[in-house]
Amino acid sequence: MQGLTLTLALMVASAAVGGTVQYGYNLAIMNAPTVYIQNFINETFQERWAIQLEVYEITLIWTFIVSIFSLGGLTGALLAGPMSIHFGRKKTMLLNNIFLMSSALLAVTSREARSFEMIIISRFLVGINAGVSMNVQPMYFGESAPKHLRGAVSLSSAVFTSFGLVVGQVVGLRELLGCESCWPYLLASNAVPGFIQLLTLPWFPESPRYLLIDRGDKNACLKALKQLRGCEVERAELDEMLQEKAEAEGLRARQPWELFTDRSIRWQLISVAVLSSAMQLCGNDSIYFYAFYIFQQAGISAEHIQYVTIGTGTCEFTACILSVSVKQELITGVTGVLPTEIFNQTTRPAAYMIAGSLMWLNLFIIGMIFPFLVSGLGQFCFLPFGTVCLITTLFIGFVLPETKGKTLSMISNEFNKLNFRQKETTENKRKQAHYQLGEVCHSTAL
Repeated sequence: MQGLTLTLALMVASAAVGGTVQYGYNLAIMNAPTVYIQNFINETFQERWAIQLEVYEITLIWTFIVSIFSLGGLTGALLAGPMSIHFGRKKTMLLNNIFLMSSALLAVTSREARSFEMIIISRFLVGINAGVSMNVQPMYFGESAPKHLRGAVSLSSAVFTSFGLVVGQVVGLRELLGCESCWPYLLASNAVPGFIQLLTLPWFPESPRYLLIDRGDKNACLKALKQLRGCEVERAELDEMLQEKAEAEGLRARQPWELFTDRSIRWQLISVAVLSSAMQLCGNDSIYFYAFYIFQQAGISAEHIQYVTIGTGTCEFTACILSVSVKQELITGVTGVLPTEIFNQTTRPAAYMIAGSLMWLNLFIIGMIFPFLVSGLGQFCFLPFGTVCLITTLFIGFVLPETKGKTLSMISNEFNKLNFRQKETTENKRKQAHYQLGEVCHSTAL
């Protein structure tokens, strides 16, 4: 593929190992130890307070342990913007592993400490890690890849997420770390991808756009571009960055609340909000959170559920690979990089904060209500999610413009047709009315 160098491909892999791979992995590993952790919670209550919990009470605590990951993700999404501005994209991803390693330490010692609260804190911290990386990784990708490869690079995020899901499901098998004696090590095993990122990512450059536009370091930008492209920098690519730098000259990074009052980016913000919410409201990730409950309701025996779950992850991974092979411009996986393509450098971090916050907030809501949806609707529990998918498809078809191969200025002009449509309509009516009055005056004079 033209423009895709070994350095760029390895940079994508290194960033994704600590980013979207972690997200998929941490979704999957919570399914295997469901029964063991629920028993641990019950035993802890008996030891401390001599209380035998009811089934619904254990389910409620377990649901909170699962869903606290989403609240951590929401916190991470809010931290991602300020961190990426202050430290840069690459350094933010490296520092983000502090949350991961702290989480792994709490998880691996929770059983010895007889504390299910340590599991809750561990899941919250790993959620922060996922929230930061899920926002900063696509920002790093979009600002580092050449324009014609941004779609393909963004699609790789979906591939890495599904790969993380499958790896998490395999590692969670009872024959590996999914047994009763090993579940603390399963929860702490997410430290391994973190170590891989810490060893590999420092060898790759910072985002060229960040170096030029935020730091004003043109030489460092040219050096990063040359390393990523494997050749001399094309003049057109540098000119596009310089144009964006000139447009952002003297402007500070915007805060999230300022975006809501800016009419020039109204429909960009609506588009990001709709697609980020739909990522979770479609119910896709609920399968991996609560696979045990879903397949149990379907009548599958407990000992076979783990193998059926691997089948769902493998199907998603295969679909992502086929999407890359057959047609790279498919919408799958594009949501994560969309703010990079439709927002400029001063609004991009704030846009990612809003998009990430909505994604994690909706994941938390779905995580809390899904077990009760399964109980209430049974085999029809995914019908509400199908409605969300239909509405989102219509929105994409009628509102979202094509971004492939276009500069930011071209995309902004497309959105301005929606952002200032009412104003243009009013002006056209005024001009038409003025022209008609002129004709009346001439007629009267005659």
